[in-house]
Amino acid sequence: MTLVLHSYWRATAPYRVRIALNLKGLPFDYAPVNLLSGDQHAEAYRRLNPQGLTPALETEDGRVLTQSLAILEWLEEVHPVPPLLPADPFDRAAVRAMAALVACDIHPLNNLRVQQQLTRMGVEADARLDWTQRWIHDGFRALEPMVAAHTAGFAFGAAPTLADCLLIPQVYSAERYEVDLGAYPAIRAVAERCAGHPAFVAAHPEQQPDATAK
Repeated sequence: MTLVLHSYWRATAPYRVRIALNLKGLPFDYAPVNLLSGDQHAEAYRRLNPQGLTPALETEDGRVLTQSLAILEWLEEVHPVPPLLPADPFDRAAVRAMAALVACDIHPLNNLRVQQQLTRMGVEADARLDWTQRWIHDGFRALEPMVAAHTAGFAFGAAPTLADCLLIPQVYSAERYEVDLGAYPAIRAVAERCAGHPAFVAAHPEQQPDATAK
């Protein structure tokens, strides 16, 4: 059985997993979940992912994994080559810290559920944009010196790691929300490097089969 990734083209969490799958050279089937249409709330999908979020990854033996960071760690343990974590324990912790900064401190404040709740609360579009930009800036201000201290082309060193799997989708989101990245030269340099890497190119939202599902 082939891996099956349940994904929405523009969502950043499954974008992370697509990058990792591509970096590890793992073929997978793409199962679209249109978040705007509410596919994630359907009973069949809830059986796969009770939280009703993307991604969900069906493994080769038919089991299901959820939560992007857990999926990335599973991929690293089950398919360790090429590695997405450094060999040194301290360096591994540093990469995990970069990844967690994006996954735990930036993304949850700006995802679709939050945007929809802000809308239901009567928050106007300009105020929602200010909200989104504020939290991305907060995270990137912390992430920029971490990347600058460790980069040798990618976020941590000379090869892609889990940090890049998280960073690049967040840069994509920042650009969607018109965040000025001028203050983050190290982050921008990594994004430019990844823009030419085949694994990142293939994972880009615009390259997904459901990219027209607005």
